Amino acid sequence: MPEKKERDYVLGTDPEELARLGLQHRIWQPHVLECWQKAGITIGKRVLDVGAGPGFASFDLAGIVGEQGEVVGVERSSNFLAHLNAINEARNLNIRSYELDLMEDEIPEKKFDFTWCRWVNSFVSNPAILVEKLAKVLKPNGRAIFHEYINYASWSLAPASQAHIKFVQEVMASWRAMGGEPDAALVLPKLLQENGFKMVWTKPLIFSIQPSDYFWQWPASFIDINLERLMALGRIDQTFADEVRKDIKAASDNPESVMLTPMMLEIVVEKV
Repeated sequence: MPEKKERDYVLGTDPEELARLGLQHRIWQPHVLECWQKAGITIGKRVLDVGAGPGFASFDLAGIVGEQGEVVGVERSSNFLAHLNAINEARNLNIRSYELDLMEDEIPEKKFDFTWCRWVNSFVSNPAILVEKLAKVLKPNGRAIFHEYINYASWSLAPASQAHIKFVQEVMASWRAMGGEPDAALVLPKLLQENGFKMVWTKPLIFSIQPSDYFWQWPASFIDINLERLMALGRIDQTFADEVRKDIKAASDNPESVMLTPMMLEIVVEKV
């Protein structure tokens, strides 16, 4: 039998990306937990983790819903699911997972109280298909929760770096070239309304951070890994990558530097 090919995604699924995602999760965890609590995720609920990746959110969700509840993760990367399933077994958590492509495959379970979806609509080829599928698997009055970018170009440095500005533009262009859309949150409200959801709340998520802040490590780690990725795609050369790294190091070494993170939108909707 031929070896099964890994279904990659835009940012990769290698060990370096796995480590970056772990850092990203730890940095964002307080904000995510606050959102989930406000939305009503608690003991006994069934939650679908959409685009579960290596399972970092699934592990937190399993701890919240407890043995009386259940978490189901859906993910297209076998590498990421191997990590999720290994941790799930080691910790004896209440998580089931499915390897599937959200654009091509049906979600095999229904009657969820909540769905959680972060930075997935930016990378799928058709967010309308995803929203329609989520509407089908949620219970009446179930809630869908999204964290998606709405103004990726807002990511900026002060003092400004022209190299960083171009880097952000190249990242956005590379996602679009692969069928995604960085500012996916712009289309979500209309799609959600068309699929029978009512808005509960929206909230912008943008942070002004400095080098001494732990949050700084999130964009900094993304830059380092994605310079290599953009070079592999032929979008930038080594000279430009070195220029970006030089500017980011200068910003990191300057305690007065300020960075604005890419603006995201927190969206919570309820199925009518």
